[in-house]
Amino acid sequence: MEILISSFQTLFTLDVLVALLAGVVFGMVVGALPGFTATMGVSLLLPITVGMEAVPALVMLASLYTSSTYGGSMTAILLHTPGTAASGATADDGFALTLKGKGLQAIGVSTVTSCMGGALSGVALIFISPLLARLSLLFGPGEYLFVALFGLTIIGSLCQGGVVKGILCACIGLVVACVGIDPVTSYSRYTFGSNALGSGFGLVPSLIGLFSISQVMIMAEMSKESSNEGIVNKTMQMLKGKILLPLNEWKNYIIPVIRSFIIGLFVGILPGAGGDIGSWLSYNAGKQQSKHPEEYGKGSLEAIACSETANNAVCGGALVPLLTLGVPGSATAAVLLGGLTMHGLVPGNDLFTVQAGITYPIMIGFTISNFLMAIIGLIAARYFIKVTAIPVSILAPVIIVLATLGSYAVQYSMVDVWSMVAFGALGYIMRKHDMVTAPIVLALILGPMAETKLIQSRIAARSTPLLMYFMSRPICVFLTILIVISIAVPVIQSRKQKKNNDTIMDEE
Repeated sequence: MEILISSFQTLFTLDVLVALLAGVVFGMVVGALPGFTATMGVSLLLPITVGMEAVPALVMLASLYTSSTYGGSMTAILLHTPGTAASGATADDGFALTLKGKGLQAIGVSTVTSCMGGALSGVALIFISPLLARLSLLFGPGEYLFVALFGLTIIGSLCQGGVVKGILCACIGLVVACVGIDPVTSYSRYTFGSNALGSGFGLVPSLIGLFSISQVMIMAEMSKESSNEGIVNKTMQMLKGKILLPLNEWKNYIIPVIRSFIIGLFVGILPGAGGDIGSWLSYNAGKQQSKHPEEYGKGSLEAIACSETANNAVCGGALVPLLTLGVPGSATAAVLLGGLTMHGLVPGNDLFTVQAGITYPIMIGFTISNFLMAIIGLIAARYFIKVTAIPVSILAPVIIVLATLGSYAVQYSMVDVWSMVAFGALGYIMRKHDMVTAPIVLALILGPMAETKLIQSRIAARSTPLLMYFMSRPICVFLTILIVISIAVPVIQSRKQKKNNDTIMDEE
């Protein structure tokens, strides 16, 4: 109880409150911009946090994560253009309601249920994480090695294009992570005689390049130097009535919200699943349990409540394995892991004991950010859509300038700037070939951990064969089974889908 009281005292300081507000507002803007993602937003803000204290820095990043997930619903509802993948399930019903003149009510339901899903997942994060962190005390170097491998395989297996592309992306990241000084022999690896690469590629420039610069290149390629100003103005003229439903109507959404929160939380805890999966699973569950399933897809407020509760609940769930085991539950959580390591925080039991004064304010700040997001959203939702009318010709240069300054500011090195450019080109090429960049980020973070723990495991095994050493440890065996499942399931699903497609083509 004392730690909770001191956490609130830490939160209610000027620097933390400003960081909280900045994260929420910036996150909503990022979420409302089609094509932008929470991952990109966090990577852009990451260099700004280098000179900040750990609590305000990580509170800002965590609040950006949840508010950008909500921000994507605005354009999904008003323009039928999901700002983020997590808002995809909201688009059909939300836009159908907008065409009926009920767009504001749809935004009201989205705002309130997003707040509930995110806040409840924040409460769950506060109470579940310490329990799971205690289990990490049973982990030795072998267990942490398999945790790292599990994180790599689960992210890779859930990528678009199948498990092969996902694992290939992770392998690219592992190769890049080898650049620098060998942790055992102290010899230089793949530095090509450059002292600047002695410590490897900087994490922040790599993240900015992979997510931000590559997105700018995609935007520039697709842009026709036009904006959505005419569409936005037409949509705003259709917004009528009050944004909040009458109190007596909210009782219809209690069960869907609770069910969707549970689905979203557990999907978030599963590493690699993400808000889009949680959103669609909740949407389908809601349709199956609904008294009016025929309304789904044609303008159902209940459908919006289901999808929006779940995708924000995923955010809190994704932070559970991140803080306790160092395994991110989503691509954005992988970037947040980079933020933790930048501030010298190592996931595990120490976060909830030795460093509890930092961890609990972050978790409570994440929870509070959902309420702040709801207040701002209800007041300014109809105006946030205006950001979608900003032309790419203005937006792209601003992002490039911020990205360049951010990369340079980390170590005041032009090498980091050129690294950002190189990773931006790599990210662009990968995205053009339907290869997701998230496994590379995870490999950059987990690769060194896996290498170190493998060396420590060899030392701990002594004369025992390494395989026998691993198989004698129950947690390693359990994690091995999870790794096999994480690789096998997507392969089986891919073959099954291919077989069904072949059957349909034969019938035609």
